[in-house]
This record gives sequence, C-alpha cells and structure tokens, in this order.
Amino acid sequence: MNPMLDTLKRRLQQAGQSHVLKWCDTRSADERRNLVQQLESLDLDLLRRLYAERDQQSAVPVDDRIAPIRVTAVDAADRAAGEDALRRGEVAVLVVAGGQGTRLGFDHPKGMYPIGPVKGTSLFQIHAEKVLAIQRRYGKPVPLLVMTSPATHDETIAFFQQHQHFGLPPDQVVFFCQGTMPALDLATGKLLLEAPGRLFVSPNGHGGVLLALAEQGILKDLGQRGIRHIFYFQVDNPLVQIADPLFLGHHIRARAEVSTKAIVKNGPLDKLGNLVLVDGRCGMIEYSDLPERLARLTEADGQLRFRIGNPAIHIFDVEFLVRMSTGETRIPFHVARKKVPHIDETGAMVEPTQENALKFEMFIFDVLPRAERWTVVQTDRQIEFHPLKNATGPDSPETVKQAMSNLAGNWLEQAGVKVPRRDNGDVAVPLEISPLFALDAEDLKGKVGPHTRIAGPAYFG
Repeated sequence: MNPMLDTLKRRLQQAGQSHVLKWCDTRSADERRNLVQQLESLDLDLLRRLYAERDQQSAVPVDDRIAPIRVTAVDAADRAAGEDALRRGEVAVLVVAGGQGTRLGFDHPKGMYPIGPVKGTSLFQIHAEKVLAIQRRYGKPVPLLVMTSPATHDETIAFFQQHQHFGLPPDQVVFFCQGTMPALDLATGKLLLEAPGRLFVSPNGHGGVLLALAEQGILKDLGQRGIRHIFYFQVDNPLVQIADPLFLGHHIRARAEVSTKAIVKNGPLDKLGNLVLVDGRCGMIEYSDLPERLARLTEADGQLRFRIGNPAIHIFDVEFLVRMSTGETRIPFHVARKKVPHIDETGAMVEPTQENALKFEMFIFDVLPRAERWTVVQTDRQIEFHPLKNATGPDSPETVKQAMSNLAGNWLEQAGVKVPRRDNGDVAVPLEISPLFALDAEDLKGKVGPHTRIAGPAYFG
C-alpha cells in the first residue's frame, strides 16, 4: 500500500468525498497520477467551510456606511518621483491574461487577439512593447509578469517565444498560472467530476493572482531583486498607460499600499465597478450589486453621487501583497451558483438545466479596503480605458480600434499634424503608433511635425 495514497483516502473519507476515487482503479497510470495530484492540492477543510457558508450573501453595506470616494490630485513632483523609481529599477508590471477570446469568436488567449487598427498588432505585443519602451527610456529592467490560466498557459508562452518575447529579455518575462478551485454539488457539497478520474475545476478568479504570486515564489523573488511596486492591469485594455510615472510617483509620495486609477462613469447603469468609501475605506461595489436607487442618486449639482468607476488599473506595494496572500489577511472566496456539467454515480454525463453547483472565485478588489494607506487618481476614459470584450457593439474590435485611432490622432495633432476627422469627432482613417516609436504624445512631438501628411491608414513604427 502506498502510504501517501492511503493517507489521501483517509482524508477523503473523513471529508465525505471518497466517491471521487470510484473509477481510480480503471484509469491509466497517467490519469491516476493526475487525479491524485488534483486531490492532494485540495484544502478540504476550506471547501467544507465554504459549503457551510454558501447561503451567507455578501450583502451591499447599508446606505449610511457608503460614501463617495475621494479622488486625489497629482502634480509635477509626482512625475519626478515615479521616474526616479523607474530609474532605480523598483517597478514590475503585471498583466492578468487568463481569459480566452471566446466571446470574440477567437479560440485563443485573448492577449493574442490582433487589435492594432493598421497592422493587426496583438494585445500582447502592444503591452510588451510598452514595457520595452519604458526600459529603454529609464535604463533599468522592468519585469513583465504574465498571469495565465490552465486554458491559456502553454499557448501564451509559445506565442511569446514565437515572437522572441517582443524584444524583451526572456528572463524578464515571468509566466505564472493562476490556481483553480473545484466545483461542489449544490445539494450535497460533494466534489463534481467532469470525467471518471478527473475533477471539474475552474480558475479561481483574478484575485487568485495573490496566491499564485506567493505560492510560486514570485513575490519573494521580486523583493530580492529590489522591486517595491507592481503595476497591475488587464490584458484586454490596449490604451492603458503602463507604469505611468505620474500615477506611480503619486502612489510613492503618498506612501500608499495600494493606488487605483478611476474614470467617471458614462451613466448610472454603466457596467463598471463602483469605487466608493465603505466605513471610510476604499472599496468596490460591482455594478450588478449596487441598488439602482443608489446608482441613480445625484448630488445638488446634478452629478451622480456614485460616479467613479473602476477600470482595474492598480499599483500594489510588494510588502502589502505579501501580507494579503497569507494567513488570516488572505482575501476571501466568493461563492457563485452555476450550471456545471458532470458525471453522475454511474459515470453518465449530466447536462444540468438549472443551477446545480457552487463555484469559488477571489476578486482582486477585495484587497482595497484592507489598505491602511491608499489613493485614487482620476484618469480620462478616452486616453486610458477601452477594453475588448464583445464581438460586436460596445467594447468590440470596431470600437476599440476606433479608440486607438482617436488616441493616435490626438497625439499627432499635438505634434502639429493635420488629422482627418468625421463629423462626430472620430478620426476618419485607421491610425496606429507603436510604443517603440513613441510612448506618449510628448515623445511623438520630436519625431513628426506639420510636414507629416495623413491621407489614409497610417502606421508609425
């Protein structure tokens, strides 16, 4: 008898989960080994507790606990502080890239999607070239941390290798896979199997980045390399100003543990998380959770009371993330009821017609209220936030490419170039500026001027 397997069997039996071994003896050696690895990684006590707490809803705080968030102003001294940190090599960049392009009709990691208005440049290339341009500007390495998921990990690594890491030194690009969580049967709390000898698991949410960074030793390595601040964003937003020195310096001078960029919502029902004060601390309430009566509430001047939206652009101090990923300070799991296909006790596949399972996710914004010192800095949606989410309509390839062209057009006009526009103000032709050609409008001014003519699609690279 294998002592380790015998111990695992006893643990499963004590937890009422021994059914997952039913088909173990009929599986191949590889399948048995994979199942044992899945089971040994489970925190059965945590799963038991999460199931017991399944009906405890994370209610929105009562009205008198919620107040509008404070947005702080930045100044020139902030930029200088941010640039100094970049010159000292104290900054890393983290992109959350675990999602696939399924909603776009793109059966690959979303970061591979060709979004450039002229060249069809991928999201990954745009972000990686921004990091490379920052390294060249400030003369110090900026590690790029790429969080994948089990569904995107191997293909993401292969894509970067195929493109020579877009010019970045390979040892400065760190790929790490977010963790997974099993699904539990809603009625019984039993682990669900997607096939004989294989648990049904799903990614543990963007908050899982904290556990992955800690458990895979990345936070420790960053600390040893002198990295003090991590700039965080999501892969689907090509406009993000990566490691923006103004934002970074403001964070540093405020001695903040976490800082967040914010944008003004387009309206009361804008599908953005709401940045708010909860009991005097920075917090986030999902747009789907904020009651409509609060979402529509206005101030005396007619502005929405809760008008500050969360574009998921943050700076975290490394020491703060170390605390948030361990022990009692670790952020919690959220429970969701879902339809999960699985096999029954006979091995037959069940396709549920109603919610039958519990899934568990962690959300990165749950760290916000745990910070003792924090800042929120407002940015402009037109220059920094237009995510790629849908195949058509809002936040689609069409609208994202237009937003990228508009931003490029604004930069060119600041450099004295005449740019054709439509009646609604949109740039009339596709425009694309490689980050390696110009990282911002000021950078572009020294490379183009009034002599530049825009008569059709134009790429600057």
